[in-house]
Amino acid sequence: MSILNKAAAPNDENDGTSSSNKNGGRPVKPAGKQGAGASGVEKRRSLGLGSFVLLALGAFVFLFPFYYMFIGSLQTSPDTSVAGAFPNPANITGENYANINNSINLLKGLVNSGIFTGGVIFFTVVFGLLVGYALAQMHFRGEGLVFGMMLLVQMIPFQLLLIPLYVMIVRDYGLADTYLGMILPFAINSTAVFVFRQYFMQLPSTLFEAARIDGASELRILWQIAIPLVKPAIVTAVLLTFIGPWNEFLWPFLVTKDQSIQPLAVSLANYISNISATASNPFGAILAGACVLAAPAVALFIFFQRQFISTNIGSSVKG
Repeated sequence: MSILNKAAAPNDENDGTSSSNKNGGRPVKPAGKQGAGASGVEKRRSLGLGSFVLLALGAFVFLFPFYYMFIGSLQTSPDTSVAGAFPNPANITGENYANINNSINLLKGLVNSGIFTGGVIFFTVVFGLLVGYALAQMHFRGEGLVFGMMLLVQMIPFQLLLIPLYVMIVRDYGLADTYLGMILPFAINSTAVFVFRQYFMQLPSTLFEAARIDGASELRILWQIAIPLVKPAIVTAVLLTFIGPWNEFLWPFLVTKDQSIQPLAVSLANYISNISATASNPFGAILAGACVLAAPAVALFIFFQRQFISTNIGSSVKG
């Protein structure tokens, strides 16, 4: 050990003197690392500041219409100028909400929208799970053709189907002025089917094969094995499906004439076309109704924000 130490010492001294002589007493590598680290920190700081400014600007542009809508719903007299975004406290009131509630019954409209949207979400999730599981894990003749037709359906605008759907739902089935008549055209969502299919395809097939060997039926496999593993897909499908029927106007407007079952979006449209002209502050009343209509959707997305962002196609499979 002593011999190795004595032999190593001159080498270390020579290395130290050579490096110090060539570089003025400062080693090359540590200086390089410090310089790279300092420049990296500066780059991260500058990138972080720029990203913060861009995100703040984007957030302002996105949130300002919601802020202006809420402020406008509280104004006694409408102010459509830029100064209206910063109103005088004396011009703030809640009478607009009371006025529109007396005209269209906001609570009843919210309940109708909730029933309509809840029914659509329920059928979308149920049929999406069944069809997505069949296309992903059950192999049958014509499987590719069925999947291709499902993708083709997404390319057809819903407006092209309004006339045949109206004839079938209203005249043939007699479902006018019913919740079921509003829900049926949206019961199967091809986008939700695609999402569930992609999730089910990521699951290991050995799980399903072992369950089939044990004698489990396909429905039992779906209920006890597949569904617990695709909960992120269910959350994603619910969030993606919610906004469509909640804001849907055209189809409920066509199939419902009874105001007691009309969703809030249809009631607001009827208020704008028939009653707002006689209101003392139609601008504020319409914005108040829009705030009530938008509030549940905003609350839902805020509540499920973390789950919605964190979900991805492979998040249901670990290991």
